[in-house]
Amino acid sequence: MNYRNQITLEPNKRGGKPCVRGLRITVYEVLDYRVSEMTEAEILDDFPDMTRQDLKACIAYAADRERRFMTDPLSA
Repeated sequence: MNYRNQITLEPNKRGGKPCVRGLRITVYEVLDYRVSEMTEAEILDDFPDMTRQDLKACIAYAADRERRFMTDPLSA
């Protein structure tokens, strides 16, 4: 999945953390909600501006970041 159109990095928004489509919802928050056992439906209900594709983009972003870290841990 190409998450680059859905995950944005803006220096003046949420401290430059990766966010969903310029919204103030960080990738970290979305992943944390999933880990806390919130379902996709619950997350989407709480954040009506988000889509299922946004949720997938968060997971893809985290997987890509982990992959890059494991490839070259010193530059991450």
